[in-house]
Amino acid sequence: MLKLIKSYWGTLRRPAVHLSLGFLVIGSFVAGVVFWGGFNTAMEATNTEKFCTGCHEMRDNVYPELQRTIHFSNRSGVRAKCSDCHVPHEWTSKIARKMQASKEVWGKVFGTIDTREKFEAHRLQLANNEWRRLKANNSLECRNCHQFESMDFTRQSKRAVDAHSTQLASGEKTCIDCHKGIAHTLPDMHGVK
Repeated sequence: MLKLIKSYWGTLRRPAVHLSLGFLVIGSFVAGVVFWGGFNTAMEATNTEKFCTGCHEMRDNVYPELQRTIHFSNRSGVRAKCSDCHVPHEWTSKIARKMQASKEVWGKVFGTIDTREKFEAHRLQLANNEWRRLKANNSLECRNCHQFESMDFTRQSKRAVDAHSTQLASGEKTCIDCHKGIAHTLPDMHGVK
């Protein structure tokens, strides 16, 4: 066993052209840790309310709408921030959503929604994009906080119990099918099911 360890140690100390293999391995590990730490720090920085409301398009249009809802202020003191509803918590889904969101930056760069009038003109399209995304991922962001298994049907209205115990339980519908406009003003819904 000692001979095997010495053999591996000798390999690690052996120079690889100019640097030892051990230095390259340890250096690569340290560089990986630094990169990963920086990457995760940047990821989390883009999930803050301050980041999301940093541009006036969000600060002046959708953020005031959120502030009027139960997701912002309620008796329990639990507040949902932008990323809670627009970014999944699971790592791989979060990365996929961040890559998708990077395309949305073009709207900011090219001024697609830089005025209230332009925002309102695009509201239905923007809402449809979110609704389609939430429908496709089975309202994953909603389920980060609201779990079907934890629902207390005795504290829900008869209408909610009927919908949750049948359509939601069977998978026929997902949260966003019934809860459009839960945190933001609905667009003009003419022609929308």
